[in-house]
Amino acid sequence: MNKIKVLIVDDSAVMRKMLTEALSGAKNIEVVGTALDPYIAANKIKKLAPDVLTLDIEMPRMDGLTFLKKIMIAQPLPVIMVSGFTDKGAEQTIKALQYGAVDFILKPRADDTDAWNSFTSELREKVLAASNSKISTKVEKGRKAAIEEREYVEKYSADIIIPKKTTPLAKTRSELIVAIGASTGGTEAIAEILSNLNEDVPGIVVVQHMPEKFTEAFANRVNGMSRIFVKEAAHGDRLYKGMALIAPGNRHMILKRDGNGYWIEINDGPPVNRHRPSVDVLFRSTAQVSGSNAMGIILTGMGSDGAEGLMEMKEAGAVTVAQDEASSTVFGMPREAIKRGAADKVKNISQIINLILEINKKQSLH
Repeated sequence: MNKIKVLIVDDSAVMRKMLTEALSGAKNIEVVGTALDPYIAANKIKKLAPDVLTLDIEMPRMDGLTFLKKIMIAQPLPVIMVSGFTDKGAEQTIKALQYGAVDFILKPRADDTDAWNSFTSELREKVLAASNSKISTKVEKGRKAAIEEREYVEKYSADIIIPKKTTPLAKTRSELIVAIGASTGGTEAIAEILSNLNEDVPGIVVVQHMPEKFTEAFANRVNGMSRIFVKEAAHGDRLYKGMALIAPGNRHMILKRDGNGYWIEINDGPPVNRHRPSVDVLFRSTAQVSGSNAMGIILTGMGSDGAEGLMEMKEAGAVTVAQDEASSTVFGMPREAIKRGAADKVKNISQIINLILEINKKQSLH
């Protein structure tokens, strides 16, 4: 099998060495070169034709965002941003995703061995996904199998956060709820959906796999481009029409209902399907409190988080939708939901927007 060729761009010699070591241990990845700034990187891209680029945000002579914009115009290829865990880093990373980066990863502290082990496995996984992403023009059929070779650590199901109910939910006159789950490539898909909805749409709850700080920056950006109100969810938030709540990074989001309507519980339980927030947790809670008064949407992403929860929403009577392969950056999560029979419909982003508006209009007439 041909190896995935990676070029590492970072001004820190220590970070270049550590990234090289992290990737070189994978049998299907080859680091073909490193560069300490974008000017050197531009020449190496021409000579080495890498399949994936890892790119630092803060560098001398030209910053990572500027270089990313130039790459996407001159020679588009999958880019993974390597970001610092700061408020500024979060805002710049959200911009990078907007400019065309496939994904990002947080730099761990150099002295934290456990964090580096986790980082190594996550980086390899993201490189594999990036090489299969839609932006790449050089994806070979043999690579598609490579993504299935990931090594999985122990993972919990949603049972650890919310027990599964066997009794069906009683019919109610509660408001329609839209629950959305996404991972790699999802930020732009979610932004496109939310920014094209009007103020009278149902309340929307969103899980996007992303660390803390980054979800707040993401919510703020989408809020600035939308007619609906978009914010990072906080414990106790009420959910109303014309509003979207995005699960905070590193916390699970659970939809609850009482006599006054829907509200949000934020939960610090362990990762589910290796993710916190987990789409399965949100979808299960939505199935349990909304039943048929809900719509579940699973968007682009790597892995299977959300497939089981979407099936539970379908079994509860909700409308269930998976993003189609052509419009997905990475087709893992939607494909898994479709394979399990959890999705009633398979649609692209513009069709998903229209479906939300149509279903809301029908419900408003009843």
